[in-house]
Amino acid sequence: MNRSQFFKLSLAGGLGIESLLSRGVAAAARTEPGPLPRRPLGKTGEHLSIIGLGGIVVSEVEQSHADQVVREAFEKGINYFDVAPSYGNAQDRLGPALEPYRKQVFLACKTTERDRAGSERELNQSLKTLRTDYLDLYQLHAITTREDIDKIFAPGGALETFVRAKKEGKVRFLGFSAHSVEAALAAMERYDFDTILFPINYVAWFKGNFGPQVVEKANEKGMGILALKAGAHHRFGKGEKNKYGKCWYLPLESEEEIARSYYFTLSLPVTACLPPGEEQFFRLALKVATSFVPPGELDRNNLQAAAAETANPIFEYPSWKG
Repeated sequence: MNRSQFFKLSLAGGLGIESLLSRGVAAAARTEPGPLPRRPLGKTGEHLSIIGLGGIVVSEVEQSHADQVVREAFEKGINYFDVAPSYGNAQDRLGPALEPYRKQVFLACKTTERDRAGSERELNQSLKTLRTDYLDLYQLHAITTREDIDKIFAPGGALETFVRAKKEGKVRFLGFSAHSVEAALAAMERYDFDTILFPINYVAWFKGNFGPQVVEKANEKGMGILALKAGAHHRFGKGEKNKYGKCWYLPLESEEEIARSYYFTLSLPVTACLPPGEEQFFRLALKVATSFVPPGELDRNNLQAAAAETANPIFEYPSWKG
């Protein structure tokens, strides 16, 4: 079965992850009505649009175009915006574009700094660049290795910056993003974060066994679960060329494919998805999300078969070696 054949099948029924799916469908049932559905973000009391705008979408474009993209996103119901210093000049573009709507949206930012001094410096710079005196969510960015965990949670580590910033009112909620199941589980054991931002897509889930463990743990802890890579398909293989400068993987390209993949991710207990950085895929994700309804019965065999026949999932578990 190839990818196109799979997406022509109905997404129906139990996936052998019935408990997670039932919780996801229950969350979907509590989705707020409107032009773009919104869901609760864990225990924060916030409700976010099920699609967010990743700041990389407006990186390396003219300010006028960034202003237009942000304005259209806001008018269509997006209230969740996420950015990071590592996304080129995304902060420079997003700050001015978002300024007229700042009090009406949920702004998340990140740091890859692992020590207290570096993370504090980067937080203050992000606040200045984004033209705001607080962030709704500040996240440890891309926790991946044992070394990341050791540095962040050690004396003088970045977590000290996070806790202090929350006490001072510079940030409202604390979270992290991770590209490793082991790192995500370790971080959740070390501290009671408000949110997790994690890759959740059907190929990695079934072919790579990547995600179920993290979603289960985060859901048990009552964390807000934010999803990356719902619009991804696989890593580039030998001979495959990357025609998308803001993607390091092959994204799903057709509206039908994108809809089915997002509906899978959003049928789990996930608050919101961040689409790939290319503007065209952000717009397609936004389009299909306005029509989201929890799928009926998912065809476990067909879904797993499609994933099983896909080479190079973007992530696999275990990822830590030794």
